[in-house]
Amino acid sequence: MKHTGGRTVSSQSSPNVDRERQLILDAKSKGKGATLGAYARLSGPGWLQSAITLGGGSLASSLYLGVLGGFALLWLQPIAMIMGIIMLSAISYVALSTGEGPFQAINKHVNPVLGWGWAIATLMANLVWSLPQFSLGTAAIRQNLLPNVFGPNANIDGNTANMIVGLSILAICITVAWFYNSGGVGVKVFNILLKLMVGVIILCFFGVVVRMSFEGGLLDWGKIFGGFVPDLSLLMSPAKTFDPLISEVGPDFQKFWTDTIISQQRDVMISAAATAVGINMTFLLPYSMLNRGWDKDFRGLAIFDLSTGLFVPFLLATSCVVIASASQFHTKSAIEFAIESTDEAEVAAPPKNIAAGFEKLALARVKTEVGAEAFDELTDEQKAEKVKALPIADKRMAAVLVKRDAFNLANSLGPLTGDAFAHYVFGIGVVGMAISSIIILMLINGFVVCEMLGLPSKGLPYRIGMLMPGIGILGPFIWTGGKAQFWLAVPTSMFGAVLLPIAYFTFYMLMNEKKVLGDAMPKGGRRVFWNVLMAIAAGFATLGCIWSLWSKLQWTGIGVAAGFLVLALVVQFTRKKGETA
Repeated sequence: MKHTGGRTVSSQSSPNVDRERQLILDAKSKGKGATLGAYARLSGPGWLQSAITLGGGSLASSLYLGVLGGFALLWLQPIAMIMGIIMLSAISYVALSTGEGPFQAINKHVNPVLGWGWAIATLMANLVWSLPQFSLGTAAIRQNLLPNVFGPNANIDGNTANMIVGLSILAICITVAWFYNSGGVGVKVFNILLKLMVGVIILCFFGVVVRMSFEGGLLDWGKIFGGFVPDLSLLMSPAKTFDPLISEVGPDFQKFWTDTIISQQRDVMISAAATAVGINMTFLLPYSMLNRGWDKDFRGLAIFDLSTGLFVPFLLATSCVVIASASQFHTKSAIEFAIESTDEAEVAAPPKNIAAGFEKLALARVKTEVGAEAFDELTDEQKAEKVKALPIADKRMAAVLVKRDAFNLANSLGPLTGDAFAHYVFGIGVVGMAISSIIILMLINGFVVCEMLGLPSKGLPYRIGMLMPGIGILGPFIWTGGKAQFWLAVPTSMFGAVLLPIAYFTFYMLMNEKKVLGDAMPKGGRRVFWNVLMAIAAGFATLGCIWSLWSKLQWTGIGVAAGFLVLALVVQFTRKKGETA
């Protein structure tokens, strides 16, 4: 049993763990080469974390990074993952050095506002992030796997189809999560199938990139490698590849399209950074390691495992998705136009979500031209005429920036599998990612609820907490009216970006708390090194937080964040005063 800040949590210390510990100690006595070899042999939990982070949010963010930024944003997700690994390594170092559960340790030794803020933020993230998972899974089933049964042209109402599909996903997730700790063979087989489904789509995107590499002219590897060079100017300006399209637009409306691109681009950048390492991962990691029976002897293995098992699969998977998406969609119109003397005729009727997205952007362009008051006075027929009369350059910009959904994005696998089979491969992979993500959110949420109540992670309280992310079934109903359900992952991930600094700064402080770490606290150059890295990671997360708050809530959002900070400072000052009294 391990003592965790006032209560005990059972660990899984076993002869296997003892053998692993002895292998590490023996390797350390032989030098760094032998130690790294032992770490490579024992690597494992980092790959589990990789399976967690490679969910629907990462997939959607990667696809939209490619759509909006082309190859220019390939650097973003690896950088975000490096920042996350820095903080996860610090979290694992603290947990394995002390053997204490971080939640109680933070409340006792650092600041209860930060401890409770971390737990509540994790719970909120679990509930909010469940929305896009259901939305992604429902969209994939309706649009890719069973379009004839639940698709737009099927003889079934859209809300009814969403309810049937959503309830089916929820039933599967509850069944697996409910019996997850029973160790049943069926559950283990199901988990293997889920991982295989995720693996299929990752391998397929990798295959797309490989095939394009051998087909002349499809991929410019110079630009691809250049895309891994960080370019923060993309937070303030469109990708350079949009310049030819923007230059064709009338000078009075170039700013409108530039601002539209920047807004979408910025949202996706923040979303992609937030889904690399979410706040719920910061809660899961330390407890999962303690429950495995790991202690201070495993600190080096934990950091090595995160640096390789988490980073390498994430880098390969997300980069291949971005490359495939960029090559298929970036600066390419989702609607074909026939350029005639009237510059008006469309070649074919687009899918419902594309038509709705195009109309929304086109109407926003019309509103800019006529003014808000005059626009509100127009009838629907007059608005439609205004859209029809837009110059072809503006129509093309709207068609380029329209948000693609699962049906459209599946075509990025076309070069490898063919368009028809691509929808099945894409659908299976997305459903697998969505279901596995929902199950993990349920398991984490049950654990968070029990930690907040100070109870063991079992029984009725755990199951009630586990069921809470089922609220995500509302996702497909929140995002309706022809909107791209895949895009729901972007705004919800931005919400996650707002919460992430709570975890980062909390563990920054915990890493420097002598009362917690004792002799294990880094000293001298090592302490400076840790603090510099954590400061960079926390600053990176704070930038995303502030940008998310300002872009969506402006001063209201900044005020809420400031209020939380003031509360933490007041409690900290009060605690210090009480200790010295």
